[in-house]
Amino acid sequence: MWFRALFALVACGVFTVARAGEISYSQDIQPILTNKCVACHACYDSPCQLNLGSGEGVLRGANKSPVYDGARTQAQPTTRLYFDALGEEAWRRKGFTSVLDPQQGQAALIARMLELGRANPPEANAKLPADLDISINRDNQCPLPGEFEAYAKRFAHAGMPFAVAGLTDAEYATLQAWGAQGAPVEELTLQPSAAEQAQLLQWENLLNSPGAREALVGRWLFEHLFLAHLYFEGGQPGHFFQLVRSRTPSGQPIDPIASRRPNDDPGTTIYYRLWPIQGVIVHKTHITYPLSAKKMARVKELFYSGDWNTDQVPGYGLQRRANPFETFQAIPVRARYQFMLDNAEYFVRTFIRGPVCRGQIATDVIRDNFWTLFQDPDHDLYITDASYRGEATPLLAMPGQIDDIGDLLGLWAAYRDKRNAYEDLRRDAYADATAPDWSTIWSGNDNALLSIFRHHDSATVRKGLIGEIPQTLWLMDYPLLERTYYQLVVNFDVFGNVSHQAQTRLYFDLIRNGAELNFLRLMPPKSRQGYLDDWYQNSGKLKMWWDYSQADFKTPTGLFLPTEGAKRVFANQLLKRYDGLNVRSDPLNRCLGAHCYRNGLPPELRNAEQALSRLPGRPAAGLKVIHQLPEATMLRVQMSDGSRVVYSLLRNRAHSNVAFLTGESLRYQPGLDTVTVYPGVFSSYPNFMFNVPALEVPGFVEALEQSRDQASFERIVERWGIRRSNPEFWRYFHDLTVYINETEPVESGVLDMNRYENL
Repeated sequence: MWFRALFALVACGVFTVARAGEISYSQDIQPILTNKCVACHACYDSPCQLNLGSGEGVLRGANKSPVYDGARTQAQPTTRLYFDALGEEAWRRKGFTSVLDPQQGQAALIARMLELGRANPPEANAKLPADLDISINRDNQCPLPGEFEAYAKRFAHAGMPFAVAGLTDAEYATLQAWGAQGAPVEELTLQPSAAEQAQLLQWENLLNSPGAREALVGRWLFEHLFLAHLYFEGGQPGHFFQLVRSRTPSGQPIDPIASRRPNDDPGTTIYYRLWPIQGVIVHKTHITYPLSAKKMARVKELFYSGDWNTDQVPGYGLQRRANPFETFQAIPVRARYQFMLDNAEYFVRTFIRGPVCRGQIATDVIRDNFWTLFQDPDHDLYITDASYRGEATPLLAMPGQIDDIGDLLGLWAAYRDKRNAYEDLRRDAYADATAPDWSTIWSGNDNALLSIFRHHDSATVRKGLIGEIPQTLWLMDYPLLERTYYQLVVNFDVFGNVSHQAQTRLYFDLIRNGAELNFLRLMPPKSRQGYLDDWYQNSGKLKMWWDYSQADFKTPTGLFLPTEGAKRVFANQLLKRYDGLNVRSDPLNRCLGAHCYRNGLPPELRNAEQALSRLPGRPAAGLKVIHQLPEATMLRVQMSDGSRVVYSLLRNRAHSNVAFLTGESLRYQPGLDTVTVYPGVFSSYPNFMFNVPALEVPGFVEALEQSRDQASFERIVERWGIRRSNPEFWRYFHDLTVYINETEPVESGVLDMNRYENL
């Protein structure tokens, strides 16, 4: 089949195929996979675990067991690329099936999938058939070679690329020629430059410095940076590194220790090493962190400038994982908190955007948009009061280390009660402290103000206060920030069973509640009950009674705010007071005058933004089109000079409360949904895209305003929308990544299209 299709096209003169010896995986094949496959096949949510972002992933092949399974009773073996096995044979022993080897006289599985897709392409620019399931939770079949014939008959429209515009003739021919020569794969290995190598060794030397104090700091830093895509000041663009534990020291090839969690017992002597990240960078896992001489000086200042010391390093185990406050108590607590504050956007990104690639059970317990602030270290009693810290530390242990399903409720209740005992202790201690005022809020750098937007089963965080004043705000202190990080990042096992996952996410609900209660203390006492009732409507009141500790309704605030409308007054004062730190003035969503656009724009873009500013601030009860919009819509505004500007239209869904992991539809308040307009690409998972000439944006906005039902919205899609079946789909889709590369080059990565909707 490889040869018949290939030779027929060559004979017809459709294209010329390079000689077999000229086909290079790294130069010819990986670019095609990156362009047409990686948008779905990357990270843990790759259908059939087929990761096509690297040669190792292609050789690994496919596996029927999904990584995301919230109902499994047993934790499953980890299958992390590069870590849990290396090489084709090692992956076969772990149950992965080749997609490259011809079997039973038939072409390789990947070739047959591509042939099936080519034989049944979607109708150009049309909606996909209604019976074709493209949802993220679809049941992927993952056929073995012997099962393919039955699969093709039953799922004729499920070839590759799945439910989207397919390969070009040239791409298809190149893949066919590659298959004809045996589909050889060579790994394109990233090598650090000389300048990067020098900085890399400096960091490895610091992290592996001899001595108990140095070992403890190195361990803490590793547990806080293991998820980062690290890059060096002055390094090569596109070069990123990850911090790993290796059996080998600097100067030798890295031999990574593939423990299930980064704080599991390594079982041997370890060395912290910086390992080049291989394969295609995808946006959804690309959580960046810079390394520089300035950053190293800051680490030394925070962790090594004092006279503290320790003569031993704690061991590993359940209790050490459950309570990092005890494990690392020898390290000055101010240093730990300040390190996290200096890089607050990174740390919030790790638990908002990683380590999972999707997680509705987790995002169900956060609002669709909210702002996050941080408590200043000088006003955090856990930092300033050693006696209070001693009482609080034992209560800060986190669940999820024991995954016994039979004792799930008992385990959960024990940790919930500990948390509530801590909240009671905190409430009483702060009642005796100085009343909170503006000095309570940390303002050390532009990480101080963050905005989080949820997109159903994913979420995004950005510096600055974006959008309208949200329903809730979070105020995080060190115990909250550190617990959130350990609970959702360090200790979370995406391969874990239902008990582990349930405990993890139930505790996240308590974390959200704690951050809200912290903020509530800034409000006038008489206003607090009203805000709490608004945040926890209907069934939320039952949760308040059953699972949460009592809020502080008595202690005065040090802020001079009116009882009525206190939150709005506070937010407006926050915007003015911290204007120098707020990297987003956001006139599109918070227009205070007649000119609702950013400064310095050409006239056609000013007019476009002026029109777009009419969308925010209007609930769906009045702006009906919101009911038709998906979570994250990309708007590509085409300028008259050929350039383009990208905006994100974010749908903010309203809920009576977010206090439960399930039953979201029962708490949904669709009439209160709103839209936020963001200049740039705001989600790793675009749900749809419009391409609109700048001069037509006012007409586009007017059409949105007048749309009342699905039929009228479909006319908008027909005129300006980029459907999955659009022959130019991939050019438009990848142009979003190009735009990120132009505007935020360090953050650039291939976006995910698993959630691109059939509008």
